[in-house]
Amino acid sequence: MRPICTRLDRLAPPAGRNRLLSAGVRLAIACFGLWLGVAQALAAQHTQLTVLERVGPITAERRAELQQQLDKHAQLLEAQSAVVKIVSKLVGPAVVYIETETPQSGPRGRSYQLEEAGSGVIINWKGSHYVLTARHVVRGAAPQAIKINLADGRRIHPTKLWEDPETDVAVLAISAPDLVAAPLGDSDRVETGDFVLAVGNPFGLTHSVTFGIISAKGRRDLRLDDSSTVRFQDFMQTDAAINPGNSGGPLVNLRAEVIGINTAIASKSGRNEGIGFAIPINMYMAVARQLIEKGKVARAFLGVSLNSKFGPAMAAELGLPGLMGAHVTAITKGSPAEAADIRPGDVILEFNRVRVEDDSHLVNLVALTEVGKKVPVVIFRDRKTFTVEVEVGDRSKF
Repeated sequence: MRPICTRLDRLAPPAGRNRLLSAGVRLAIACFGLWLGVAQALAAQHTQLTVLERVGPITAERRAELQQQLDKHAQLLEAQSAVVKIVSKLVGPAVVYIETETPQSGPRGRSYQLEEAGSGVIINWKGSHYVLTARHVVRGAAPQAIKINLADGRRIHPTKLWEDPETDVAVLAISAPDLVAAPLGDSDRVETGDFVLAVGNPFGLTHSVTFGIISAKGRRDLRLDDSSTVRFQDFMQTDAAINPGNSGGPLVNLRAEVIGINTAIASKSGRNEGIGFAIPINMYMAVARQLIEKGKVARAFLGVSLNSKFGPAMAAELGLPGLMGAHVTAITKGSPAEAADIRPGDVILEFNRVRVEDDSHLVNLVALTEVGKKVPVVIFRDRKTFTVEVEVGDRSKF
């Protein structure tokens, strides 16, 4: 069964005073959480030095000894905390709070405005500024109905909006003086266990920073919600606290680079339970570039049907050394796959020099390939491996 995930677009109105909490207070809370986790690890290694033998008064000498130990270990923790503070200061000015109003039809034909909120991050692409966010944050809203609240207190509207429902990507063109842009990282280099920060506006609490790690990569079969149109998934999973209002905000590494855009959580309550998901920035920008340059996304087409239940037993029966690749069950007539003599029963092991992990992975790899490009495809058939060249087509024409 696919995990059920909650989108993070709709919010209750933010509490008045809470929204005025300073970023410094929230950052201090996040840093304290980091301090506490490391302190527990240090305590486990130096129990005999840091745990009192009895409850009660201690001598001045013992107190001085404990203070020396604390000073020694605190230096490490303070250095780690300093990294989090610096990253937050670098990224914070580029993070925005997005508010939208979309017209809805109610009972008896009555109309009303649905208010939604989320986050976004400013980037500079070829000399122009854009806000990257999750498409479900601005879904159905006209540019003039979208309010972008900048970190310095200014409020602007986007001049243009592009959306791609199949990846939950939305790009807003903006124009204003003195904008601060965040640098983009390389999500392909991200590994499980890497430290990350999630920056956003949960529950309207602006510029909140939470800290965690990359828990996993390649989450591709999430059931986001009943109305989701997100077909192409390759999410990074994180335990950095993500709540309603964080959607569209950046997930950043310790180099202050954006490596993902937060989009969903796995939760039974609709609140953070330590399982959040972000769109990898490489995948996001592959879509965003087409939206900005062409106004739409052209996706490549291979022309194969795949076996979603391909498992270890079938892989062993076919002669594979383990579970790998995508198992082909049918070929579309007149497709690039047919032209390259790919056949039902084949297992596609590599596509464009990337090892194929499963059927969903191959779907993503094909979709993110430039239409008309010739790519090498490694095939496993009759216990033999060979390579064919495929010129991928335009999905809209099949």
